[in-house]
Amino acid sequence: MTITTLSSRQFNQDTSKAKKAAKSGPVFITDRGRPAHVLLTFEEYKKIRGIRMKIADLLAMPGVEDIELEIPQMRDLAQSADLS
Repeated sequence: MTITTLSSRQFNQDTSKAKKAAKSGPVFITDRGRPAHVLLTFEEYKKIRGIRMKIADLLAMPGVEDIELEIPQMRDLAQSADLS
């Protein structure tokens, strides 16, 4: 894991550099030389937080409409109960 430190000015001038660096580890963004923010990938953030996503969140993600979902047909259908 690589830790990258950028000033706020560097971050504002080259956001794509910060995003690329976040793939290798956290990016500390400083204000006046003091750490103020941390940039992480979303996957790393989920690991840290231990987040379990809800189905609604997963369905709202970009690109989900391109996923093909095949739901197998149920063969064991409910039957009426014999109450005699």
